[in-house]
Amino acid sequence: PAVVARADWAVASFATLADALPRKKVVMVGSGAWACAAAKLVASNLRSGAHAEAFDRELVMWVHEEEVGGRPLSSIINEAGENVKYLPGVPLGTNVRAEPDLGAAAAGADVLLFCAPHEFISGIVTRLAALGVVPPGALACSLIKGMRVRASGPQLISEMIRARLGTECSVLMGPNVAEQVAAGGMTEATLGAASPAAADVFVRLMDGPTFRVGVTPDLVGVEMCGTLKNVIALAAGFLTGLQEAEADAGRPGPGADNATATLLRAGLAEMRAFSQRLYPSVATATFLEACGVGDLIASCTGGRNRRTAAAYARALAGGRGAGEVEAGPAGFAHLERTLLAGQRLQGVLTAGEVAAVLAARGWAADFPLFSTVYAITQGAVGPGAVLAYREVGRKEGADAVAALGARVEVGV
Repeated sequence: PAVVARADWAVASFATLADALPRKKVVMVGSGAWACAAAKLVASNLRSGAHAEAFDRELVMWVHEEEVGGRPLSSIINEAGENVKYLPGVPLGTNVRAEPDLGAAAAGADVLLFCAPHEFISGIVTRLAALGVVPPGALACSLIKGMRVRASGPQLISEMIRARLGTECSVLMGPNVAEQVAAGGMTEATLGAASPAAADVFVRLMDGPTFRVGVTPDLVGVEMCGTLKNVIALAAGFLTGLQEAEADAGRPGPGADNATATLLRAGLAEMRAFSQRLYPSVATATFLEACGVGDLIASCTGGRNRRTAAAYARALAGGRGAGEVEAGPAGFAHLERTLLAGQRLQGVLTAGEVAAVLAARGWAADFPLFSTVYAITQGAVGPGAVLAYREVGRKEGADAVAALGARVEVGV
């Protein structure tokens, strides 16, 4: 007692000492379905993970504010403990706090997980840079699948974050359908790590009994896999929709199993060739990881891109939904509103971004499946063209890509 009385600080238990250790503030930038599923994983590890003492117990989640039933979404999340619009019925964890102010959410963050729609990320990181609230030495990780097209060429999301915020930025990609991850289903992901220290932090945050994280230094390869697989998922969805339309009419369909396998094989080959043309350092082995063939299989058998593409093809082929869906961008916009509750269809956006690169480089005929999918999304050809992608991609698809050249919006 005499020692304690004269001490500046007395520690009577390990818990007291652990509570006093410096802890990292973790922020999730985004609140869509995948962001919420990932937030649930991270929040669990912050509460009771093997390395929980290294991090603040609370996970701050930035929410793009909107009204749901006349109330702010952030207030609903904080009161109900779930995102009732984008991932209903899934408790996020008692230690998740929604914050609608981007600057307040990110202020003093040691670790930032970016999981917002990729077409908005440029504006988000520009605002963060202007606010100056992200401290030097913060670590970032992108869970975002997409790329940005500029006049000087494509830019990966991790490159954008790194350039504008001055932070290391890793990448996490894999077969991660949000609803299944949130339900605790077994899955895995690949972390493209910017450094060994970053790998250690993000494995601690994300790895768990049902969500296993593997690590590779091929950050660019991991991100390219996650970016491109959604385009192939659209192709698989078109095929599914054609099959369903034939079933609606009582006719045998085109044989989805063999054709789907063919599209996956061709899609993986185009993903690899496209990535390595743009970035020669990308390793072929990366396409055999969870971020590559794993994510491709998951996206082509489930997920929003396949599901929406199937609804599009089914409607245009005269099956269920016929007359409600127009060909081209208007049809996909309608399906975003009706099937996805307003969430963006990343595959259609990415198909346009890939086509812009193909147009700029004169590569359209070399990537017939990418070119055919883009032509279908623009209404230049019908969904049935996916069954003849080798011919269509070198003719109508290449023409659609070439026509894009003068229209592509760059520098956004």
